[in-house]
Amino acid sequence: MRLPLTRRFALLDVFAKSPLEGNQLAVVLDSEGLSDERMQAITREFNLAETVFVLPPEKPGHRAHLRIFCPAYEMPFAGHPTVGTAVLLALETFGAEAAGQDAVFVVEEKVGDIRCVVALHSGKAGHAIFDVPKQSARVDAEIDDAALAAMLGLEPSQLGCENHRPSVYSAGVPYLLVPVRDLAAITRARPVIQNWKNALPEGVGSVYLYTRETTTNDHQFHARMFWLGEGIIEDPATGSAAAAFAGAIAAFDQLPSGTHRFVIEQGFEMKRPSLISLEVDIENHTLHASRIGGDAVLIARGTLDI
Repeated sequence: MRLPLTRRFALLDVFAKSPLEGNQLAVVLDSEGLSDERMQAITREFNLAETVFVLPPEKPGHRAHLRIFCPAYEMPFAGHPTVGTAVLLALETFGAEAAGQDAVFVVEEKVGDIRCVVALHSGKAGHAIFDVPKQSARVDAEIDDAALAAMLGLEPSQLGCENHRPSVYSAGVPYLLVPVRDLAAITRARPVIQNWKNALPEGVGSVYLYTRETTTNDHQFHARMFWLGEGIIEDPATGSAAAAFAGAIAAFDQLPSGTHRFVIEQGFEMKRPSLISLEVDIENHTLHASRIGGDAVLIARGTLDI
């Protein structure tokens, strides 16, 4: 009879300062020896949008190698798993002395190496910001506004925000980015399942809605993300979508050279308020670099006896 192996795991709420807000994340800290199939099965067991498996780094000097799984498949890159795992790894490093400590390290994901900077607030919470490893680029796609509006339960006149138009951008994961007129429109939006496939461009599975009208004047965008995957319809905070959104902001707003900072609010309609920080560096009207940041709070630790 094979004895079970004990593997430590943690649960965190990401892009939030307080527990029970933001986006939920499971991180398995002791993942050596797990097959791809086993990681996928554990992810389905947690039944969250994403689960991270921490492995020893492949390159000397890096902190860890991360595998990120959704319930149905592996992701090459994701924002809230990167932020949450970075905070957790810093907490693991400093232990009881965590409060007030800072850390800088590199984690490995399928999309590439990612530099993370972490500032710990306490033994259970911190803030992480990471360099987006692949800059957002526009993906050529045919978009039918009427079909898109029908997919979202909106009128075509509610699409568009100033000069922003629906587009597809990717920073490792492609998103159909949909600007809408105001908070009333984005709150009204609902995915109409029977119209979903007719409106999505080929190769795109997720829709990121945004508007400039926000709940408070110190935030710059309000967003929602719909994704019909394994029973998950809406995501409360989507860092990879914010990374893709950087390309749309740079293109549509024609930002001048320099660093520009934005706060994106998401998850409010789900009662999981989340705040995502996005920094973009522009050189000669071109996106040169971008960073995603946010808070994460540890809510539970445990072991898997598998």
